Amino acid sequence: MKWIGDRISVLDKKESLSFVIYPERIGWKKHLVGAWFSLWILIGAYVVSQFFILEFAQDQKIVLLIFMAFWSYFAVRIGKTTLYQYFGKEMIRIKDGELVLKKATGSYGKSHRLFLENISKMRTVELKENSFQNIYENSPWVLGTPKIEFEHLGKTYSFGRKLKDQESDLLYKYLTKRIAKNIKSK
Repeated sequence: MKWIGDRISVLDKKESLSFVIYPERIGWKKHLVGAWFSLWILIGAYVVSQFFILEFAQDQKIVLLIFMAFWSYFAVRIGKTTLYQYFGKEMIRIKDGELVLKKATGSYGKSHRLFLENISKMRTVELKENSFQNIYENSPWVLGTPKIEFEHLGKTYSFGRKLKDQESDLLYKYLTKRIAKNIKSK
């Protein structure tokens, strides 16, 4: 097994090629986001309990329900990010004329089986250096923008969350060479 950068493991066999992309290593920030998520859940549980315990006027109930809708949205977003930082990975495998792409948290995740002949417009995604998106991308509470994307029968697929430009370029070159080799051998 070889490594591309700090986060991408490569297993290159004659009949298959596999990549596993691990989450960004952010050290203590990961635990800080986990603590933030825990406190967010406690705040929400407290507000829900007070909603049912105390008597509120109709307009106050409406405000609390709107608050809980926003709270729920951010709880799901932060929860997904926290779980991905602790247990997540992206897996890419090329074997038997197929590319299998899976974004998983633990063992849970949906995999896509795509025929290599139908893959087109593979490219790396580059963010402008001082753009808002690039600054937001570097935040620890964000899952991140995938750095490599391609089209398969009109649908866009992407992977490589928060990869550095150098890592995404190396992964892109490795993938395109192997895809071209597999298509020629058929």
